[in-house]
Amino acid sequence: MLIAKRTKENNIAEHVIYMFQIEDLIRANNLDLDTIINTIIEPQVRDETLLVEYKDWYQSLIKQMKREGIEKQGHLSEINEIIMELLMLHNTLLNILNDKNYKGRFEKALPALKDFQAKSNSGDINIIEVGFNALYSKMILKLKGQKFTASTEEAFTQISELLGYLAIYYKKMKNGELNFANN
Repeated sequence: MLIAKRTKENNIAEHVIYMFQIEDLIRANNLDLDTIINTIIEPQVRDETLLVEYKDWYQSLIKQMKREGIEKQGHLSEINEIIMELLMLHNTLLNILNDKNYKGRFEKALPALKDFQAKSNSGDINIIEVGFNALYSKMILKLKGQKFTASTEEAFTQISELLGYLAIYYKKMKNGELNFANN
């Protein structure tokens, strides 16, 4: 909950990946609030007020996941909305602002994105979500002890740099610091 708040304010790309992890944590615990609180939260959080806040937050997420029918897979509507905003910003940086730095990062990352999209059989999702799925997959595989070749690490780095750059512009956009009219 605290990490979600911080990442949403400071780095939207980290926020999306963090929330992917929270969704999977909830699913891994069969959407059971008591299990999540007893096995994950209580051992780490000693402050009673904070514990109540965590319980409320997880309870709200569980209810939302049930309401949205994503108990087995998929993402919370808020996360899907963020991904769509990032996709629109991606298209704006490429096609309207013609941002050369972003375009260069995108061109470097595109082969890796397409490769991951093909390997993960996710041809029906947008390229920005593919990037998030790739980085989330890397995180999960690393937790399982997976090693990567230098070329695979480089591909992940290119995707990470692309999404990092996009996150910087997302924050600027949300803060009203981007002027789309003068470009």
